[in-house]
Formats: sequence, C-alpha cells, structure tokens
Amino acid sequence: QEHPFALNFLKSEKLRSKASAEASELKITNMSSRKGKTADPEKQLTIKINACKRLAKEAVYYEKEVKENEEKLAKMRADGKDPYDIKKFEEVLGESYMMVPDSKARLKKSLEDLSLFLKSNLDGLDQESKSVSDAKDILSEHGVSDKEADDVAETKVDDLKEGEAF
Repeated sequence: QEHPFALNFLKSEKLRSKASAEASELKITNMSSRKGKTADPEKQLTIKINACKRLAKEAVYYEKEVKENEEKLAKMRADGKDPYDIKKFEEVLGESYMMVPDSKARLKKSLEDLSLFLKSNLDGLDQESKSVSDAKDILSEHGVSDKEADDVAETKVDDLKEGEAF
C-alpha cells in the first residue's frame, strides 16, 4: 500500500504533464494559424513610426542624462566630496557615455528600417494617409534621405579587403 501523499503527488504530476502537453498543442495550432496571414502594412508602419519616436526620445534622454551627470560630478569635485563617491559617480557617468552612441545607433537602424519599409510598400499604403505623412516627417526630421536607405540595403562581404570591417 502506497502512502497517501505519494498518490496525490503522482496524480498531480500526471495532471501537470497532461496540461503541459495540451498547452504545447495549443501553441502549435495558434502559431500555425498565423503563418498564412501577413500583417496589415498600415499597422506595421504605425509600429515602426512609434518605435522611431520612442528611440528618438531615448537618445535625447541619454544625452540629457550625460549633461546632468557631468554637472553633478563637477559639483561633487568642487564640494570636495569623498573620493570613493566621486570614483563611483565617474563609473555612472561612463555608463551614460556608453549609452549615447548605442541609443543613436538603434535610432539610426530604426529610421533606416522605416525608410526601407516605406519604399518597399508604396503600393500597399495610402500615400495620403496620416501614417505615411508622419513617417515622412520623422525621416526628414532626422535627416534620413532616400539615398541613405538604399545604401544600407546590402553589404557584400566578398568586396571587402582583408582586415576591413563592414
């Protein structure tokens, strides 16, 4: 005769494995039902526009943070704060410095992606819509020209010289 706790444990394990199998089956059927559908170009454009707006705000925020931290560090030095605190704050400032180029690179990539999307979906988008207008405004505001987006489309590795980065 088995212990009652052991029986309950075995029952719960069987239920758990059955639920897990059903959940996996559900995920597979849900994912397969999406495969044939393509997202609405207008909706994709809105997502890309919002991403560009968010990344632009983020880049501005990091630049502002660097300026504030530089001022705070100068004040700490002027006030003769503890050298350990100053050293730690220099590390914080260093991290802020690293975030600026990273956020700008992500913004640039997002803007290029938006520009390429606009070009590749000219037929699927209403050129008079607010979304297309907003996208063009964002691109012009950040100085992304049509030529720049074309240049980003493909890099041939075979054409690179030895030791040259792409």
